[in-house]
Amino acid sequence: MARKPASMYRQLKGPAYTRRKYIGGVPNNRIMQFHVGNRRAAEVGEFKVVIELRSDNNVQIRHIALEAGRVIANSTIRKVTGMDGYSLRVHTFPHHVLRENKQATGAGADRVSQGMRCAFGKNVGTAARVKRGQRIMSIQTNPEHYLLARDSLRKASMKMPTPCTIRLISGHEHLKGLI
Repeated sequence: MARKPASMYRQLKGPAYTRRKYIGGVPNNRIMQFHVGNRRAAEVGEFKVVIELRSDNNVQIRHIALEAGRVIANSTIRKVTGMDGYSLRVHTFPHHVLRENKQATGAGADRVSQGMRCAFGKNVGTAARVKRGQRIMSIQTNPEHYLLARDSLRKASMKMPTPCTIRLISGHEHLKGLI
């Protein structure tokens, strides 16, 4: 059976379902790395410009959407700056376990899957519960790569199930002649 569309899991409904100790067989998280690029320079503060991607709505973002956004942002900025010219970080972690009540489809499915009312469902994935205005990912870079970093976060926002805002956090004084 195919996975149901992400639009079914987009709204924040009910309490978070996160206690993995009581849940059997939760699928693994697909996010490979939460912090890529030059981590040492980011910790020391060598990069002068910090740009963030923030959510415009309360939403649940599946782990595969977060990974898709990370991959496109990372590949876009890495082509020009190299591995030492930026630091990209995913700030949200998918704690919430998604459940799905599987239904049979095809001929005779109405007799096979009468189902239960309000069935609990099986674990199908995880999602990050993001509030309005919460940062999803950020990029630290040098002022000459500001427009490229902004474009890479724009591409990452296309993978998210909500409209996103790209905000310059620090580095205003370094960008006077570049913008």
